[in-house]
Amino acid sequence: MAELEERFRDLTGASHAVAVSSATAGLHIVLAALGVGEGDEVVTPSMTFASTVNQIALRGARPVFADSDYGTLQVLPAEVERRITSRTRAVIPVHFAGAPADLDPIRAAADRAGIPVVEDAAHAVGTSYRGKPAGGHGNTAIYSFHPIKNITTGEGGMVTCYDGELAKKLRLLRFHGIERDAWKRYGKGGTPHYDIREPGYKYNLTDLQAAIGVVQMGKVKRMNERRAALAARYLEGLRGLPGIDLPESPSCPHEHSWHLFIVKVTSMDRDAFIGRLAEYNVGVGLHFPPCHLLSYVRERYGTKEGDLPGCELSGKRILSLPLFPGMADGDVDYVCAAIREILPGGKS
Repeated sequence: MAELEERFRDLTGASHAVAVSSATAGLHIVLAALGVGEGDEVVTPSMTFASTVNQIALRGARPVFADSDYGTLQVLPAEVERRITSRTRAVIPVHFAGAPADLDPIRAAADRAGIPVVEDAAHAVGTSYRGKPAGGHGNTAIYSFHPIKNITTGEGGMVTCYDGELAKKLRLLRFHGIERDAWKRYGKGGTPHYDIREPGYKYNLTDLQAAIGVVQMGKVKRMNERRAALAARYLEGLRGLPGIDLPESPSCPHEHSWHLFIVKVTSMDRDAFIGRLAEYNVGVGLHFPPCHLLSYVRERYGTKEGDLPGCELSGKRILSLPLFPGMADGDVDYVCAAIREILPGGKS
């Protein structure tokens, strides 16, 4: 585990890295360590996986949703700033689909309010923003090693940060609050004594999972290059096709890790389109239903349709096409040909 943490310090330039059992677990203990709780607010985009919102809600805080850009699906910095109040305890921008959120104006707004930025970098192993990697801009960042991510440990995650006291708190919270880890207690020369000053969780990454992660880290550059090549092939194969909006890249200098390739269907019902693709044996994903329209969020926080126009328009149209390093060029060509046959006016 220590070696994988070192790899992430090297990757990001962050002072500290704390391996955890999942990105969700990482976000949980980060919010706990920051003292987020009842009556607090956390600003985050609605266009994200529900885990982000769940962890805010489970701390007793209120998620405050910022709208996203239709083309890039990235949170709009001006919308983040507009939603910061005296009750805001943190801002969580999401590096969506492998492209970076525009961190500089978000960080500037957070600094003016005296609150931390926590980068949701679950999609962003290998992503860079203005010449530095995600997690390399002085913020706390959280990564996912879920099986579909750019690297995997089966399940797992990583938190990076620059605050030694925060890192110490995270290490306590990830393993029951015990002040000595299992290796020190049971390794050569260790003793079984330990102490707990506050209760923690069972969120540690196992050494077996970490060993897989170390190997994956040695492959991530090559795997991301393959993802980029496949994405470029999709862009070329679908360019100019009526009835589909292709993913747009942020205007800021960046490196895209292409975790997902998300298109928007505009000329027919999205679910009907998914059904037609299934007839061609093409499976797709849906990343993600807007969180502010999820039933429990609407019922608990009073959010409603019409609150976030850009996010909602995207949410009705998006779907993720197959994208993984093991795909052949011919697989992409097959998907593009199927889409051209399905969409009205798509046949050449």
